[in-house]
Amino acid sequence: MTADSTHPATKPRLFYGWYIVGAGFLANISCAFFLSSTLSVFLKPITTDLGVSRGIFSLLRSGEHLLYAGMAPWIGAKLDQYGPRRMMVAGAILSAIGFLLLGQVGSFFQFASVRLTLMAVGHALVCYFVVNVTVARWFVRMRGRALAISHLGHGIAKIVISAVVGWLLTFIAWRQVWTLFGALVVVLAVIPVAILMRRSPEDMGLHPDGAPPRKAPGAAGRVQERAAGTEDGPEPEVRWTRREVRRTSTFWLIILAFGMVDIGITGLNLHVVSYVSDLGFGGVPAALTMTVIAGTQASSGLLWGFVGERVTVRKVVSFLFLVEAAGLYVAANAQDLSTIYLGFFFYGLGLGGAQVLEEVMWANYFGRVSLGTVRGAALQIILLCGVCGPPFFGFVNDYTGSYTISFYMFIGMLLVSSVLTLTIRSPRPPAGVEAAA
Repeated sequence: MTADSTHPATKPRLFYGWYIVGAGFLANISCAFFLSSTLSVFLKPITTDLGVSRGIFSLLRSGEHLLYAGMAPWIGAKLDQYGPRRMMVAGAILSAIGFLLLGQVGSFFQFASVRLTLMAVGHALVCYFVVNVTVARWFVRMRGRALAISHLGHGIAKIVISAVVGWLLTFIAWRQVWTLFGALVVVLAVIPVAILMRRSPEDMGLHPDGAPPRKAPGAAGRVQERAAGTEDGPEPEVRWTRREVRRTSTFWLIILAFGMVDIGITGLNLHVVSYVSDLGFGGVPAALTMTVIAGTQASSGLLWGFVGERVTVRKVVSFLFLVEAAGLYVAANAQDLSTIYLGFFFYGLGLGGAQVLEEVMWANYFGRVSLGTVRGAALQIILLCGVCGPPFFGFVNDYTGSYTISFYMFIGMLLVSSVLTLTIRSPRPPAGVEAAA
């Protein structure tokens, strides 16, 4: 029996997977406190108070990505082996302590030390990677909508946090805001995760989506499942090792497409508020830019989740990358606030769908059994790509006085990724590997 195993005596009226989605939703809200999009609202007051440049400050976020990348394969393997509950509770506790300590720092060295230790480790153990893998394990047919709902916590938090923090910073010091975040993490993550999180439906005597399996796990059933699926639909459940996954072109094409995009996402998330502020707009209107992005990101995710259950996922993702690129082009050439908001509206519209459907792609192509191992191996590389984004945006601004070059580089990478995504196909299962029961 695994660490997260529980066997109910009777079948619940509501499929337990939706409780997993609910716990993931709340955990994703708490995880948004740590993100670049939240940190971007603090960028100006912290760099001014602690006396650091934007480029140096941006290196902090890159360091956090490096630590996350180093931990991702280990987290993925342990997630497959033991499940999410203990890991997520430990991570949430570390994050809460870190936020409380940020409220006491007096120098950039202290600020960076807390972010790069307690908070980076805590975030890696409790946040999106772990939540997404767990939710994807509980669903197959309704995977798109389930991932979108859990991801909605992330989007709602970004909507509220950016605007509320921008408003709070006009009344209280930035250190007090971090202290408030620490208390909220306990309520939103530690308690619900400890009560609700479980590894998989099979551990509770259930089946994905709450329905009985369509076929017995014999060889004929597995062949028919593959034949009946869409070209990038759910694959038969097989066990993958890291070495086997890395030998497939599917693995590398998904990484290349989303890795390039992640460079721009991490850079823009940290600098978007400063970009708008540098154009001459006040702190609250600038902070509302992230609210516009988050609002469309959150509201569109569920729609694209449903679309991804009915349309070839890679084609939808390719289209969404084009929508992001178009929105960024508008924002990069805008001079008035309404046009800036319009551009970022379309950017958020594409971003919300692409982030949800990325998780659907990984689960559809490589199955549920080894999803932690597969995503851990991939996330390590994608995060290493994301490391480049914040300092690139920051140092380009330091030396040129603008973000124009950074914006156009991001647009170009989105266009390339849109084409690459169309070339992705289902991988061949490893030779001689039996499907998992």
